[in-house]
Amino acid sequence: MELNLVLQNVLTPPVLFFFLGIIAVVLRSDLEIPAPLPKLFSLYLLLAIGFRGGIELEKSGFSDPVLPTVGSAILMSLLIPLICFVILRLRLDVFNSAAIAAAYGSISAVTFITAESFLESQNIQFDGFMVAALALMESPAIIVGLLLVRVAATKERPDSRQMKWGTILHESMLNGSVYLLLGSLLIGFLTAAHNPGGVVKMQPFTGKLFYGAECFFLLDMGIVAAQRLPGLKKAGSFLIFFAVLIPLFNAVLGVFIAKALTLGPGNALLFAVLCASASYLAVPTAMRMSVPEAKASYYISTTLGLTFPFNIIIGIPIYMSLVNTIIPSTS
Repeated sequence: MELNLVLQNVLTPPVLFFFLGIIAVVLRSDLEIPAPLPKLFSLYLLLAIGFRGGIELEKSGFSDPVLPTVGSAILMSLLIPLICFVILRLRLDVFNSAAIAAAYGSISAVTFITAESFLESQNIQFDGFMVAALALMESPAIIVGLLLVRVAATKERPDSRQMKWGTILHESMLNGSVYLLLGSLLIGFLTAAHNPGGVVKMQPFTGKLFYGAECFFLLDMGIVAAQRLPGLKKAGSFLIFFAVLIPLFNAVLGVFIAKALTLGPGNALLFAVLCASASYLAVPTAMRMSVPEAKASYYISTTLGLTFPFNIIIGIPIYMSLVNTIIPSTS
């Protein structure tokens, strides 16, 4: 791994603000972000990245790399939960294994956004159509996790065949983050195609404000992640190692698939990050509703307390180094 990449990533404002939030908790500062603001900034980031992605998708069109890349991303969101479930069943019951597997098969939009900022700081080009992959990778993992419970927990839960699949599908495919991402993507696409002036008018909101909003949001995420660290004691050493090693394994898979898809270094990194990240918002919400037997402290503390900081701080540079090794730039 190139140490220089780690330093360049750590010394960017978003990551430094993330550290600032962690340190605030460690030093027991009374710093806190009022509850409505993190939600507002989260929605803003999703709207902005979706709108920008739609503009780029309109420029690139549905050419050869777009559909195969999006299809491969969906396939990975189906495959990763199965791999994780097999590993987790070595130590955990069906319910916890399925819930954690679903979380790691899904994605973290904030990790993706941070990876985009990293690429911009390195002047590495990437395409906006990767946002479509981001939006479509969340729901399949939730469905796989619930199917695993239905198939593998027939003895522990005799009524598993009577899950309310309409509610489950609605929750997984129309949860707020997926809906806003896809909606913003479509609006950006239509605006770029039929109303270029609208793109110009939106640029100050979706462009210039974006970096500052990301820093503010990561400050809050640093506070929340640090508060989740004590939960790792309950998770135990097995889950702690899992939370670090499985993102690395998934990222390696992602890089080799990106190479097979002939993606450039920037898109390859984003694809690897999508494979390596884990959901700490949408999946926990769905699992609390549908798999109450699973311990929330397990799938939240591992994803938010360890995997998210790991990816944000050193994971992204590690994956970039892998990309540079396996998919060397042609420039």
